[in-house]
Amino acid sequence: MSTLHDCRVPDGREAGLAAAVDALRRGELVVLPTDTVYGVAADAFDPGAVAALLAAKGRDRSMPPPVLVHDVRAVDALLERTGSAASTSVDDLADAFWPGGLTLVCWAQGSLRWDLGDTGGTVAVRVPADELARDLLAQSGPLAVSSANLTGRPPGEDAEAARAQLGDAVACYLQDGPRDGGQPSTVLDLTGPRPEVLREGVVSLQELRRVVPDVRAPRPAPGSAQDGSADVAPEPPADGEAGPDAAEAPPENR
Repeated sequence: MSTLHDCRVPDGREAGLAAAVDALRRGELVVLPTDTVYGVAADAFDPGAVAALLAAKGRDRSMPPPVLVHDVRAVDALLERTGSAASTSVDDLADAFWPGGLTLVCWAQGSLRWDLGDTGGTVAVRVPADELARDLLAQSGPLAVSSANLTGRPPGEDAEAARAQLGDAVACYLQDGPRDGGQPSTVLDLTGPRPEVLREGVVSLQELRRVVPDVRAPRPAPGSAQDGSADVAPEPPADGEAGPDAAEAPPENR
């Protein structure tokens, strides 16, 4: 049976964080607010929990979740820093935009004992700008997080709405009031010879170029007007979500 904790009051916040950490350590799922929408989270290093997260949403391994961390120090243990250019980009971008709406797709440490799905050896990582989310991350460690909804349905605006979709598939819900979604995070791929925007969101291309001048703009979607190959609109993402974040299939991030 799932529980819901109102984290808008001090006692509820303390109890909710403790319950969420316990649930995650048991391999169960937690719904938490982020700076975009509510997300459903699993311990990133528990393959069974990550599989349960995908199953709860009705997804398969082809759409692995991104990973949220408390701060840039936690990122260092996850990424393969294979070249000075890549290392400099991560550090400079983190200084400029974290915590906040920038998801970085990087090569993951090959020694990591985790299984996020079919990632191609990459990981999409972000430090969210949400106090409750970061308080949980500071205690739990890195979390695999996807928007708190069933595939094909919009994310709920609060924990109650998320619970209406996910029910007892999630052990613990943290309520912190509505999240309207807003713009999704910008997704920047750092695995190639040049940084490339896979999705432009809250961080603009112009802002990125002030930090990494050689960043590539997003490629036009096949069949889009910019692409010029067809007079039809591209299909929307499978979830239609602006979640935390829809960079959920590295290296084919949406």
